[in-house]
Amino acid sequence: MNYIETKIYTSSFGIEHTLNMLSEMGIEDAVIEDPTDIEDLMDKKNSYDWDYVDASVMEQVNEEPAVILYMEDSQEGQNKVQAVKAAVDKLRERMAQGEFGHGVSFGRMEVEARLVKDEDWKDNWKEFFKPTKITERMVVKPTWETYEKKSEDELIIEIDPGMAFGTGTHETTTLCIRLLEKYTEEKDAVLDVGCGSGILSIAAALLGIRNILGVDIDPIAVEVSKENVQLNRFSDVIRIQYGDLTKGIDYKADVVVANLMADLVMMLSCDVARHLTGKGIFISSGILIEKQQQVMEAIRKNGFEIEEVLEQGEWCAIAARLKRG
Repeated sequence: MNYIETKIYTSSFGIEHTLNMLSEMGIEDAVIEDPTDIEDLMDKKNSYDWDYVDASVMEQVNEEPAVILYMEDSQEGQNKVQAVKAAVDKLRERMAQGEFGHGVSFGRMEVEARLVKDEDWKDNWKEFFKPTKITERMVVKPTWETYEKKSEDELIIEIDPGMAFGTGTHETTTLCIRLLEKYTEEKDAVLDVGCGSGILSIAAALLGIRNILGVDIDPIAVEVSKENVQLNRFSDVIRIQYGDLTKGIDYKADVVVANLMADLVMMLSCDVARHLTGKGIFISSGILIEKQQQVMEAIRKNGFEIEEVLEQGEWCAIAARLKRG
C-alpha cells in the first residue's frame, strides 16, 4: 500500500497551533520537524541531551519547520488531505486577521502532498525517536534503541508507540508525568483516561503504584497499550480496557490522569468526580495555554479546586483536587 505524505510548512510558533487544529479534526499522528529543537540540543540546555551529534542532524538546523501527516492512498485519504488544506487556509486567515496577536507569524502555512511508497515510508519515522529524558527521573526509550542508566534512580519506560501514536516525548506527556511524580503515592489507585500507548500508566507503575487502570475508546490504542504494558513487565499491576469514562466504567481512583485536549478535558470534567476517591486528584493536559483559563473554569464548576498549573512550550497541565462536603 502507498501513502500520501502531507507536509504543512509553518513556523516554530505555528507548530503548536497547527497540531491543535489537527487534533480538533481528530488527527493525532503527526511528525514534527522543528529546527529549533536541534538548536536547543546544540545549546546543550540539559547535561543529558547528547554526547555525539551526527552530521545529518546538523543539516536539519536550516530546514523550514513543518508538520507532516501520512494518509493511506485511498479516497478517504484524499478527502482528509483536502480537509487539511481547507483547515490550513482558515488558520492562515485567522493569523492574518491578528487573532493570535499582532506581528505573530505562522510562516507561509502552505500544504504539499506527495505519494510515498510503503517500503520508503513505514519505518522512516523510527530514526527520529531516540531515548529521551523527559523528567528528572523518567527516560522514554524506544524498543529498537539501547540505553544504559545514567544513575540508579532513573526510571526507564520502554515503548513501541506504533505509527498511530505519539512517542511519549511531547510536552503534555512530560507535564503529566511531573504531576504524577508529585501527587501520587505507592498506595494510590490511578485511572488513565485515553491511555493511547499506555505511557502514563507505565510511568505510574514505575513510581511504585500497584493498582492502575488505563481506558481508551480506540480499540487499536487498547492493543498497543497492552503490548507496551507487557513489554515493561507490568501486566500484574496495570489493566487496560476499552471504555468511555462517561459510561460503563465504575472504577474509582485516588488520581485520574487525562492527557487529551482542552475540549475533551472540559467535557470529561463533569464525570471525573464520580470516579474519584481518597485524595481526589484530577490531572489533565493536552491543553494549549491560550485555553487554560477556560479549562480551569470548567474544572472548578464541577467541584474541584485548582492545586497547580505547569506550563511547557505552548502547553499546560492542571492538577485539581475534588472538594469534599
